[in-house]
Amino acid sequence: MPRISPLFGAAALAVSLNVAPLWAQEADFAPVDAPDGAAGERTAAPTEGPVAPARGGYSKIGYGRLINNDLLGDGQDRWRTGSVASSRVFGRAPWSGALPSRVGDVVEFRFLGEVMAPDHLGTPAAGDRPFAGALSWGAHTHFVRGETEMSLGADLVVTGKQTGLDGFQTGLHDLLGRDAASSAVRDAQIGNGVHPTLVFEAGRDVNFGTMRLRPFVEARAGAETLLRAGADLTIGSVGLGELLVRDPVSGQRYRTTENGETGYSFILGADVASVDSSIFLPENRGYQLTDARRRARLGMHWQGETSSVFYGLTYLGEEFVGQGEGQVLGSLRLNLDF
Repeated sequence: MPRISPLFGAAALAVSLNVAPLWAQEADFAPVDAPDGAAGERTAAPTEGPVAPARGGYSKIGYGRLINNDLLGDGQDRWRTGSVASSRVFGRAPWSGALPSRVGDVVEFRFLGEVMAPDHLGTPAAGDRPFAGALSWGAHTHFVRGETEMSLGADLVVTGKQTGLDGFQTGLHDLLGRDAASSAVRDAQIGNGVHPTLVFEAGRDVNFGTMRLRPFVEARAGAETLLRAGADLTIGSVGLGELLVRDPVSGQRYRTTENGETGYSFILGADVASVDSSIFLPENRGYQLTDARRRARLGMHWQGETSSVFYGLTYLGEEFVGQGEGQVLGSLRLNLDF
């Protein structure tokens, strides 16, 4: 498979520099009047007005992104060191503040670029995790059954030197005067591969005034096969009636639509996963997965009249026997309009 240089450049730039790729600039969204028959509701649409799709067709209803990097967290530059997630959402109707019941009426096209690395890029300790670069593209449909929101989809995960992420990280570290991955580390990275991955999530909001508790379950089968359960507590109105998408690495949920509310929302969340297998920690290389993979997170959404910011911190527990300790990732999204 040829090297995927245009895509790795955009993904790795966002992973390493914490800036949104140029091809992922966000459209501005503002509240507009609800369509006929939905009096009293608000919907999020582009500022130039809602675009009514052709009968049976789709129009863009949202966009979101999130950047994770441990340099924004514990500053250690190791393990789940950096990633960028990007989602473009299309629907058969303008966003009304709630998911439809029909599968396929709302479809999210998702991109994820991620770099994983040992604790020491030059001479890693025996048994430390191997270097890995991964790019994935997928399609996911969001719908509701009763009061339970669900998403179902598939990603195609591409790994190895063919992603070009090892070379990009090395060049960037050289430029910044930081230690770069040695030739031995790069040669021992997770190999070239293409890994179809199925993803399912179900969650339900339980409202307590201005607070919302959302227990959820998640299942993945493919690049990593796991079952996960957890919950997120949101305090505040920012995000209410919006479509939020869960970042695969941190578990933070990022906004793809906006409800027009200004102010703050604060997030607390945690989950635990039982992992059956991971291509990033292969058993045939002697890696043993931990019995449970734990995450704990907090974050804050701020929404102004024209700009918004999200910043969060996530603790990732040990993923393999011998890791020794967890790590803290920082998550950032800036949508600034001056």
